[in-house]
Amino acid sequence: MKILFYVSKLYSLPVIQPLLFQAIKREVTVALYVSSKVERNIPEAFSGVKIFTELNQAIAFNPDFVLCPGNFVDFRLPGIKVELFHGIGIEKPSHYKIRHFFDIYFTSGPVVTKKFKKMQKKYKYFKVIETGWPKIDHIVGYNTTDIRKRFKIPENKKVILYAPTHSSSMESASEILSSIDSIQRSDEIWFCKPHEFMKKELLLKLKMMNIRLISSYDITPYLHIADVMISDTSSVIYEFLILDKPVITYRTLSRKSKGINIDSPSQLRTAIDRSLNNPEEFSSLRQEHIKAVNPLVDGTICLKIISQLKLWHETPFAKGKKPLNLFRKMQIIYHGKFKKGYLR
Repeated sequence: MKILFYVSKLYSLPVIQPLLFQAIKREVTVALYVSSKVERNIPEAFSGVKIFTELNQAIAFNPDFVLCPGNFVDFRLPGIKVELFHGIGIEKPSHYKIRHFFDIYFTSGPVVTKKFKKMQKKYKYFKVIETGWPKIDHIVGYNTTDIRKRFKIPENKKVILYAPTHSSSMESASEILSSIDSIQRSDEIWFCKPHEFMKKELLLKLKMMNIRLISSYDITPYLHIADVMISDTSSVIYEFLILDKPVITYRTLSRKSKGINIDSPSQLRTAIDRSLNNPEEFSSLRQEHIKAVNPLVDGTICLKIISQLKLWHETPFAKGKKPLNLFRKMQIIYHGKFKKGYLR
């Protein structure tokens, strides 16, 4: 069995990493087809894995399955196309958009599975299997030995992690940033993981603040270091909830009970203090949300995915007939021809 990972964004590397290692461990032949930006930042842990940057190389590899942690995949590639998703963005409409590229959707949990099963009945050509989201294996299996020491965080400091989204209808940075400097305390260290598409003026403002910017594409170590996360309606919240630590949301659009939801920057300091003083307050509710969003948190998601793919490889998978999808196919061709090194 041969698997090709189709990776266009840097933040997708932690999504595929545990799945890649699990595949290699089970003697599956693997390769990556990546954008030029991803190629320049391939981690050392991927050493020895075949890396393709040209379509003809990826086609010649002739994969049985093409696994994609994103919304698009090149239709010209051979093999069964599998959607892994780039996040657990259950509140975002785009998370449920069918773009007619994929034969299989591996969903994170009951909330997402239910909606995709409904669309499966409508379109009929794809399969929906609830496996869990592969990055969760990366998070729960991350090596946290001496993690504060490795990241130079004193033991007597509390760590506040701010991880906003960029969507105009959901973002919080434009309102929250102005109040952060005035509420910080001397026994705290603040980190911010700006979204890749954050507005330039907000990013410039962040650079002038007393807050440490996370430049790494992988937020995972900071999830483990942080005592509290502040966000809005970003999918990274659910990554943090896996670790059963307190979350503060700013005008979140749904599932408000997963933490303290505030609607004014003036409430932020009080919410932080409450979270630090009683981190277990919302623990049972956090567990309930995780059961709905991604219940499998024992590190076996990737094993489940590989086992499922092997089963389909041994018992030929009958691909359904997709819609013609000409406009999106032309987008793929356009980006391949005129944006060298860019994967749609």
